[in-house]
This record gives sequence, C-alpha cells and structure tokens, in this order.
Amino acid sequence: MAKMYDISMLIHPDMQVYKNKDEKRPSFETTSDFQTGSAHETKIHMDAHTGTHIDAELHMVPNGRTIEAVGLEKLVRTCRVIDLTGVTGGITKADLEPHQPKAGEFLLFKTRNSFEEEFNFEFVYLAADGANYLADIGIAGVGVDGLGVERAQPDHETHVALLTKDIVIIEGLRLKDVSPGEYFMVALPLKMTGIDAAPARVVLFEGVGSLG
Repeated sequence: MAKMYDISMLIHPDMQVYKNKDEKRPSFETTSDFQTGSAHETKIHMDAHTGTHIDAELHMVPNGRTIEAVGLEKLVRTCRVIDLTGVTGGITKADLEPHQPKAGEFLLFKTRNSFEEEFNFEFVYLAADGANYLADIGIAGVGVDGLGVERAQPDHETHVALLTKDIVIIEGLRLKDVSPGEYFMVALPLKMTGIDAAPARVVLFEGVGSLG
C-alpha cells in the first residue's frame, strides 16, 4: 500500500492563525448535549482561510472567480515537493531556478515554516519576482507551508500574478515530514460556492503515479 502523508493543519481554537488575529480563530459551540437533548451537536465558527485552505481568484481580484471555479481535476493529480528550507525571506526567481519548474507542474514549497507551530510574522513567502517567473512558465499550482503565499505586499502582487493566470494556490500546508520529490496529491476543498476560499484536507501518496 502506498505511504500516505496528511499535510493538513489540525483545526482547533488554539491553532496558528494569520497574524494571531483573534477574529480569525476557529471556535466550536456545543448546541446540544446529552443534558439538553438526545444527541451531541456542534456549530463551527470558522474563517474560510483557516488552516490549510485553497484561495479563489476573488480573494485578491475584484469580480474574480469564486471557489467553485477551482475544479477537482486541478487538485487531484501529481505534484512535486521542493526543498526551500534554506530560504529566510521571500522565495525569488533565483531560489526557484535550480529546481527547474516546468509548465503544468504543481509545486509544493517546503520551507522553515513547516517546522513552526506558532505564527511567525517573518514567515517565508513567495516574492513577486518568483511568482511572475512561475506564472510565465505556466505552472498549474503552488502550495505553501505558510498561512499566506505573500507577505506585506500592498498590491498583492504574488496572489494576483498567480490567480489571474488560473494558477491554484494552497496555503497552510505541513511538510515537515515529507521529503522532496514526486507525489500524488489529493486536495479536497469543502464543496462551497460563491466565496473567496475554502478549507481543505490535503494528502500526499508516495509512489502513486496517477489514479489509473
């Protein structure tokens, strides 16, 4: 049986959230228990960008496409994990060139972010020139292990460069235990419509070339 890696963040009230903002923390509300009813039920209060999630174009592009435009055929496929653990700031074109990205590839960036459980305001991100380089090549998607693919970019150049080229963005991966190389990825966003993102469960399979 192929080895499977769950590279999703665990969702809980004390989890890492973007910029440690309290309004972004998920919470679980018990709406029924065995003292108040015949079953135990919970209401979930959660931002669409909680933990491991997939961005839609609308997130950073006015009148952009919403999350249902990211079809499963873009998310259930082969991918390549590349080691960028030596990068300490923005991932640039120069950082990416040695890995020889190819058109149609889905790349997952393993950085020092995967080894940090607390939010780091200096997290590693994809710099604008790196994003433009990947967009020009025509990659299919990017997965990052930070809660943002960009950091402190006033015009959101990284997001815009990717999303306007129909390049999928997955944020909040956990790649600490995953070695660089080829994998088969299953990234399943919640089946939602009309919004700018959706939480996702993402797993990698080692040694599986395709569904066939």
